[in-house]
Amino acid sequence: MTIHRMDHAGVVVEDLAAAIGFFVELGLELEGEAAVEGEWVDQLVGLDGVRADIAVVRTPDGHGRVELSTFHTPVATSVAPRAPMNTPGIPRLTFVVDAVDDVLDRLRAHGAIYRYCYVKGPDGIIIGLVEELR
Repeated sequence: MTIHRMDHAGVVVEDLAAAIGFFVELGLELEGEAAVEGEWVDQLVGLDGVRADIAVVRTPDGHGRVELSTFHTPVATSVAPRAPMNTPGIPRLTFVVDAVDDVLDRLRAHGAIYRYCYVKGPDGIIIGLVEELR
C-alpha cells in the first residue's frame, strides 16, 4: 500500500457558521455541508447517538481540505480547544498565502488575535515571535 496524499484534516468546532466564515475569509472555498446521524456515524466515530453538522472547505488549488464539524449530541466531555497548545490533539493547520498582513487584516473581524511565527536561528535554535493584533 502506498499513501498518495493526505485527504483532509478534521476539526471539531462549537460554531460551524463562524468557522466556515473564518476559513472562507482566509481564502478557502466551501465545498459542501451536510447533517449526519445514524448508526453508520456512531460506528465511524465511536460514539453513541451522534447528531452533527459538517462542512468541508478546500484550498483554491483543490489539494487541501479541512472538515469542520459541530456535534449536537452526544455532549462533549472535554474542552480541548481551550487547553494549552502543547496538549495532544490540539490542531495546528498551516497555509501558504501571498500576503500575511492582508490576510491578518481580514481575519481580525473573525476573531484572530495573534500573529505568530517561528524563525530558525544559528545552530537550529527556534525562536517564536508573537504580535498581538489590535
